[in-house]
Amino acid sequence: MTTVLVVDDQPLQRYGFRMLLDSVPETEVVGEAAHGAEAVRKAAELRPDVVLMDVRMDGIEATRLIVAAGGRSRVLVLTTFDIDEYVYAALRAGASGFLLKDARPEELLAGIRAVAVGDAVIAPALTRRLLHEFARIVPSAGDGSAEDPRLSSLTDREREILVAVGKGWSNGEIAGHFVLSESTVKTHVGRVLSKIGARDRIQAVIFAYDHGLARPHGG
Repeated sequence: MTTVLVVDDQPLQRYGFRMLLDSVPETEVVGEAAHGAEAVRKAAELRPDVVLMDVRMDGIEATRLIVAAGGRSRVLVLTTFDIDEYVYAALRAGASGFLLKDARPEELLAGIRAVAVGDAVIAPALTRRLLHEFARIVPSAGDGSAEDPRLSSLTDREREILVAVGKGWSNGEIAGHFVLSESTVKTHVGRVLSKIGARDRIQAVIFAYDHGLARPHGG
């Protein structure tokens, strides 16, 4: 059972999310919040697996505080905008992903399940577009300064995997490119996340761009 805290300033939206999530046996809404401060308090009290966070209010700061608390809760951001500054700020704050509010019910449920087990999720049709735009606005690394010791701890294969993750490749795409099984790729990704101190794939993407391992490119 995946427990969820729903955060949205519109009562009708909260009601709709509750109706959807409570209609399937694997999810349970354990609370609702109408603003960021209430979300932080209830996340600490209820310790939900996933916080479904509307980004428009004060959702960025709430996300930062929930993640900084070091609890079990992971944040899945919902936005009405496909690419905007709120998304970047939310990912920087430690969100485990984002989906559009007009996502299909099955996409939302799948996203919640993925985040709950430690994966990251980005609206599928927007993944590479987000990564390319993100790379455009973050400072470029790789300027000849001393290498981050976290990078030095990676094996050659793990570094290749990190570069692939930074490009937005799925485990299946990585497996096909390097002729590995998906289970082997999953193991490699897990080791990479552990070594660089990333909570999930999205944080690994940010790390890859920050350290000059990934660049926007066509295709």
